[in-house]
Amino acid sequence: MQRFPILNQIGIVPRWTIFICDLTVSAIAFIFAYTLFYSFNLNAYDRPSFGLEFIYCLSITAISFSVFRLYSGIVRYTSAVDSIRILSTILFNLILFFILKVFSFAFNIPSLLPTNLIIIYSLFTFTGLTTYRTLIKIFFQYSKSIGPDKQNVVVYGAGDLGIAVKRTFDHDVKSNKFIIAYIDDDDNKIGKSIDGVKIFSSSNFDKLIDKMQIDELIFASHNINTENKDKIVEACLEHQINVLTLPPVNEIINGNLSPNQIKKIRIEDLLERLPIQLPFENISEQLTGKRILVTGAAGSIGSEIVRQLSKFNPQLIILCDQAESPLHTLQLDMQDQFKNQLYHAFIADVKNEERMRILFESLRPQYVYHAAAYKHVPMMENHPVEGVLTNVKGTYTVANLAVEFEVSKFVFVSTDKAVNPTNVMGATKRIAEIYVQALNHHLSQKSSQQKTRFVTTRFGNVLGSNGSVIPRFREQIEKGGPVTVTHPEITRYFMTIPEACQLVIEAGCMGNGGEIYVFDMGKSVKIVDLAEKMIKLSGLTPYRDIDIKFTGLRPGEKLYEELLNDLENTVPTHHKKIMIARVRQNDFDMVNQQIQALLNSTKAHDSMEMVRQMKCMVAEFKSQNSIYEQLDKELSPRVN
Repeated sequence: MQRFPILNQIGIVPRWTIFICDLTVSAIAFIFAYTLFYSFNLNAYDRPSFGLEFIYCLSITAISFSVFRLYSGIVRYTSAVDSIRILSTILFNLILFFILKVFSFAFNIPSLLPTNLIIIYSLFTFTGLTTYRTLIKIFFQYSKSIGPDKQNVVVYGAGDLGIAVKRTFDHDVKSNKFIIAYIDDDDNKIGKSIDGVKIFSSSNFDKLIDKMQIDELIFASHNINTENKDKIVEACLEHQINVLTLPPVNEIINGNLSPNQIKKIRIEDLLERLPIQLPFENISEQLTGKRILVTGAAGSIGSEIVRQLSKFNPQLIILCDQAESPLHTLQLDMQDQFKNQLYHAFIADVKNEERMRILFESLRPQYVYHAAAYKHVPMMENHPVEGVLTNVKGTYTVANLAVEFEVSKFVFVSTDKAVNPTNVMGATKRIAEIYVQALNHHLSQKSSQQKTRFVTTRFGNVLGSNGSVIPRFREQIEKGGPVTVTHPEITRYFMTIPEACQLVIEAGCMGNGGEIYVFDMGKSVKIVDLAEKMIKLSGLTPYRDIDIKFTGLRPGEKLYEELLNDLENTVPTHHKKIMIARVRQNDFDMVNQQIQALLNSTKAHDSMEMVRQMKCMVAEFKSQNSIYEQLDKELSPRVN
């Protein structure tokens, strides 16, 4: 049972009630001022003029209260702004009194109130109004802090957002959250207080957990060191403390934070890295005023590339995809977000040469970002024909059209699964890589004035992409489990979609043609650790509330991904997160013949023969957990 249950039923009182309370405080202030002015001589109250002076003073004060609408504030949410309003009202009140005194002197009318009494009354009134408002605010906060269902909250970040968090909860009548401490990394803030709440060092958080019985922690800063953030979250999960976070600053409407915007931290928030600062001028110089084609524009990667490109003011962005509804939605979203940018949605399948030719003939793109692809490993393992047609033929078709229509630059979005591929999907992407590289080399050999330059970008898994493991885990947790992980030792690299797409654009602009750019993916993450952390972030206990089951590696799946194969090495670029892979050159005529043969084999729909040809093209393609492993045994003499 709550100590003060009636407080939960108290709504916002009417304005006339506040007005009467303010006048009552003013009346009391007048009595104190009157007593002090007459040196505590109670006989002063017997003077015939006392009643008239009292009514005169309150009447003028009531006018000032009405002019400044002092009654419009909510007393329990009193802040420094209200104190300024009270001060302004009292100063206005003083001015009224003195104006009336000037008129009384001018017309030889006796003044009702002495000047000293007016000043003393004003001081008492200001003190009384601010004090009673502050006491009511403290009382409501205290009643919230002693309830049995209260939650002790620590805020990480003693800045503007941290202060906004406290005031948001202070102003929320239904909230049972009570801010008991701030923690911060700024030594200049340690030991100081905000609204009576002390600021501690984040390094002392472990001590605060036991000392203050913390129930929740809220991250109120978006510039926290990654290691510190992980350490704090681990401590919270260990002690079953809820971890919450704020939305990005641009999503806080008009600077007003809503309690509904403070939500549980997601695993994506913990895997994020510091934002990338792109060299805007260099990229803008290349892309401003250009016509840019993005294939696979409706996908998670393609749509973010479109969003990033829109910041550089191209003449036209062509949105190409075969998914009608997502493409339409993307166009509407982009037009809302970038009102001055021109977009053209073009429904087409990249492997349909006739349809893609119409696109190039009518819209004449100058830059191409080729993100269209099938990417689900188990699906492509079961349907290799579709993988070859979309990933190989689609890239082959768009790349050839780019050369024919003299596109300036072709940026191919590849994957880390193309390195030492163990599945059909990875092999198709590697074949596509080989073709665009060989084509670029062929063009450079033919003419020193090469018009189309091909650049390949390669990165790992992206957080929140379609088919990502994280949304799958989240769905399983919401259903009560079990969470399914293929293998206890499986690891993956992760990168946020915006970060990956920013690097794609940067690499595409810095490339001179023929490069394969690989991105710094950070540290690989153990998927079972990821699952356990997601369960804990949901307030549950792994293996007790939510079970984790190991289902075995899927067809074509490997334990860990690589960014370079054994025959490659890297050289750095001016961007610390982008490196160039040194790869072997392939003869264009031979590659072209092999691709033609591979595409011809798709007509027979003989998956085994098709994969055999792929293995001949990509010597390092070794199937795992797949029916195609038998082909490796047949072809092993060729490799050795």
